[in-house]
Order: sequence, then C-alpha cells, then structure tokens
Amino acid sequence: MLFNLTLKARVCGLLATGLLASQVALAQSAEIPAQSLGLVPLPREVKAYAATYALPQKISVYAASPAERNVATLLQGMLTSLGKTVTLTTNRQAAQIVLATVATTSPEAYQLVVDKAGIKITAAGGPGLFYGTQTLLQLLPPRAAATAKVPYVRISDQPAFQWRGGMLDVCRHFFPVSFVKKYIDFLAAYKMNTFHWHLTDDQGWRIEIKKYPKLTEISAFRSETLLGAQQQMKTPADFKYDGTPYGGFYTQEQIKDVIAYAQKRYVTIVPEIEMPGHSVAILAAYPELACKPGPYQTWTKWGVNEDIVCPTEPTFQFFEDVLTEVSALFPGKYIHIGGDEAPKARWKESAAVQEIMKREGFTDVEKVQGWFNRRIEKFLQSKGKKLIGWDEILEGGIAPSAAVMSWRGEKGGIEAAQHGHDVVMTPTTNLYLDYGQNPQPHSPYEPLMIGGYLPLAKVYSYNPLPRELTPEQQKHIMGVGANMWTEYITTPEKAEYMLFPRFMAAAEVAWTPAALKSYEAFLPRMGQQFARLDAKKINYRVPEPLGLDSASVVKQGNKAVLTLRTLVPGSQIRYTLDGKMPDETTELYTKPFTVPQNRQITVRAVTVAPNGRKSPPTELLIK
Repeated sequence: MLFNLTLKARVCGLLATGLLASQVALAQSAEIPAQSLGLVPLPREVKAYAATYALPQKISVYAASPAERNVATLLQGMLTSLGKTVTLTTNRQAAQIVLATVATTSPEAYQLVVDKAGIKITAAGGPGLFYGTQTLLQLLPPRAAATAKVPYVRISDQPAFQWRGGMLDVCRHFFPVSFVKKYIDFLAAYKMNTFHWHLTDDQGWRIEIKKYPKLTEISAFRSETLLGAQQQMKTPADFKYDGTPYGGFYTQEQIKDVIAYAQKRYVTIVPEIEMPGHSVAILAAYPELACKPGPYQTWTKWGVNEDIVCPTEPTFQFFEDVLTEVSALFPGKYIHIGGDEAPKARWKESAAVQEIMKREGFTDVEKVQGWFNRRIEKFLQSKGKKLIGWDEILEGGIAPSAAVMSWRGEKGGIEAAQHGHDVVMTPTTNLYLDYGQNPQPHSPYEPLMIGGYLPLAKVYSYNPLPRELTPEQQKHIMGVGANMWTEYITTPEKAEYMLFPRFMAAAEVAWTPAALKSYEAFLPRMGQQFARLDAKKINYRVPEPLGLDSASVVKQGNKAVLTLRTLVPGSQIRYTLDGKMPDETTELYTKPFTVPQNRQITVRAVTVAPNGRKSPPTELLIK
C-alpha cells in the first residue's frame, strides 16, 4: 500500500510539473485578442498567445480508449487532407497531439491547450474530444501548407444547449446520400449534434419500409413538379409543371450507413414520419387509409392538402408497423411525428371520426388529433422512444412526456415549457434558412425561393430563452433547430447557398451563451471561415458589402461620404454610380468616396470573392 501511495504521489507530481510547465510557457508568451483566432462558434473561455507551435509534417496522435481512437481516426483523415502524414499511437510521450479522457461536468465540454509541448485535448469522452478537434482544425490553415503553425491557446468550452440541430427536408426535393453525409459534416464542423431528417410528406415518401413496399414503388414518386413560385399563382392557368416524373428513396441499408456515419461524428438523427397530415403520398399507395374513397396521387403542389389519413384502426396499424421498423433503424431516443398542418375537413365529413368523437366524448374534432397523438406516443414508448412534434400537437392535448418543436413563433414553445414539456425552439422568424436573404421579395439577383426575409443579423440575434419563462421553466428549452425546407431548393448547391453563412450564426446561437454573443464581433470571425468553406467546395452565398444604408452615410455639406467594407477577407468591392450592375470591370473601391446629395444617384456595389464569385448587389438611392 505504501508503494502504491508513493507511486501515485510521484505520478501526480509529474502531472503537476507538466501542467505547471505548460502554464509557465503560456505565461511567457504575449497574449493576443481571442477574436483574432476566427473561431465559430465562439468558445466560452479563450486565452490566445503570440507564440505558435509548428505542427511537423509527420504527426503522431495519442489515443488509448475506443472513444479517443474514434476521434483520432477522424482527426487523422482531416489532417491528412491538409497534407500531413498522421499515425495513431499509444505512446503518449511520442505524440504531438494528445487526446485524453478526464472527468468533467458535461459530456460535450472540452479543454484545448497548445504550447511548446504540443497539442492536448481533454474531455469526458468522445463528444467533447471531437468538438475539441473541430476547434483545433479552425486554428490550422484551411488548405495544405508546407508549414502549419498553431497559436498557443488555452480554451475551456462547453455548449449552452443540449439540442443543437439542423433539419433537411428530402421530400419536396430528394438529396443523395453523399449530400446527406455532407450536411452531417456541416453540423459536426460547427458543433451541432442533431440531424432532423424530414423523410415523409405529401410530395414524396423517402424511407424504405419492408412491410409496405408500395411506399417506395408509388409514394416515393410524383408525376411532375410545379414550375415557378406557387405564392405568385392566382388562377389555375398560372400553374405550370415540368412534366417529368420525380422521386427517390433511401433503402434501409443506406439509412444504416448514414446513421453510422453520423454516430462517428456524435450527431444523433431524429427521423420525421409525418402524421396525420401531410400524408397524401401514403394515400396514393394505400387509399384504404383515407376517410373517403380515392384514387389519390403523390402531390405535385406545395402547401397544405386537405386529404389526410383517417384515424381508424387500419391507419393505426399502418403507423405502428412503420414506426416498428423506424424505431429499429434509428438508435436515438426521439421520433418526430410532425403533427402540423392537418386540416380536419375530411374528418368532419367522416362517419368513422364522428363515432370516435361520440365514443371518446369529444365535441371538438381537433381533440381527435390529440387522441391520435397520444395513442402513437404510447406505442413509441413501448419501443423505448419519445415523441416530438410541431407545436400544433399542443392543440389537441399531449402527454407530459411529449416534446414540442415551436415553429409558429415562440408561443407554442412558451406554452409547452410552462406545462412542463421539453421544447426545441425553431421559429420561422429566426431559424427558417429556406427564407430569403434579400429585402427585395423575389429579387432577380437571388435564386427562386419560398419568400420571407431572414438576414444573417436576425438569425444571430435569436435568444432561445424567452423572457416570459421563469428560470425553472427555461430549463425545458432543450435548444434550437435550424430548418431547411426544399420546395424551391432543388440541388445540393442551392441548399448550401441558402445555408451559408447563416448556418454559422445559428450554430453560435446554439453553442455560445447569449451573454458572450456580439454580432459586430461575430462578423470578422465569420469572415475567416470563408476560406475554409472554399477549401471544402461549399457553395456559400457571398455577403454583400456593408455601408450602403442610410445609417452609414456621413453627410458633409451637400455631399454624402460612403464607407464600404467587405465580410470576405481578400475580396474586392466593385461599385457603380449610374445604376448599372457592378462587375469586375467597374470601379474598384479602395477608400471612402463622396457623392453629391443635390441630385438623384443610385449607388450599387458587389463583393467579388477570392474564388471569383460575386455577391448579390446592395444599393442606396441618394436623393
């Protein structure tokens, strides 16, 4: 026993000596602003120093436990893409990068220290270690370089919220497995941990269900797709279609592959199986589940369809069979049942529904959906799962254990939290990333989109903790979800255009405590991310120049002084004063310029990024 105690004391002494040496090394280096590191999302505590650690060409990464080895293997692939030769080792003394598990209060917390001894990341397990490596990668050059220097840092970090999600709708438009994995990479790189996979809707059923083969033979395909913006169509003659059959689905083997891919990156997948609304694609294959005779077809329009499944025993049997297969596939604890936008016109006309209302004592048909949801929830519980749905599920009454996604503003989330339900905030006002990025509706300089206006600043400004809730009720706010609906998003490239850079703002909302956030400080940090997006071939939207707004104009007599700036490092600003579209041939902005205020002038400017792509124009009319 004495020997063991002596050995333990010596080990603790050596560890303390190493820690002390590390602290001395950091203290001897001049401190620099943490802002200069360009980290997104912003960590909780950052100390940065002028000294740097030169990462050698040949790198050894220490990893002993299974979780450490998983993270080390992922890091190995990422460093290899930067031109390094990387091996894993169990010899801690020989490693330049050390991944080590230690006791922490949060499984997602981590500490990252870089000093003359090398790089050390510590956490309770895989999630924290992984997030530490994502921070490390943001300290490295975005592309392969002969020398890679890492600034000395001491970073202690953990997330503000447990649910940090991104949703992808693959029903309106289908995306291949390769892009689904890339989307998961987006989540993981910015420390988001939940992938909400919207798999079924009126316009297509995207998941193979062995017991119901017609879902992938019939429901996964529609006869054609609407052309143009539906919200601008006023008469039947306005509706025009492409005449081309469209669809696709994921086999269960493909889904297992995607789940395994996500698990390695500590991303949980929440599948969404819509019910009872948004279900006309089901009726196309199984019309016997409707309240009135068919036939039905997978829908070719967007919006809300009044044809929904009937809440009869065959329908319950169908969904129980489907959810049995879904529950077996997805290891996460939540299954999303939708529950939104379910018109009751067909239910009001149905003798079967009237019988249910009489039997259950309901006087309001909306209560039937609550009864439907509670039956589904009880079944999910039998499979070890928890129900989550859009905020409409509150209207018919839900069990205390059900969770709510608040999308129609915050009202539903506030009500749910006040009644003890867990909540994910995902309001259209701040987190619908399919909404427009230009104040001009249907701008000719933007791709076709569903409408709305959600600029970067508004995404970043969101605080998921409503003031109407008490501190105890705020504990029910699990986090946030950024949604990507795809009525008008037809390709991976367009999805990326709508996601970035707003997705980075959403990630900081989810990870960084509100008290540490500053939009003005976020912008230059975000700017340092564009080179990384370029390296990953992500088709982000190039932000417009700033400065062409009335608040930025400085008046000097009868002249206006305009000062422009770009958010993209290394980019140019090109402008015109004649109302024409700026391009690479028009005036290059190099310093503030003046324009007269005694005549009407339209000033237009664009950012030309280092990759050659241009932003949409921003403009100011001076009268």
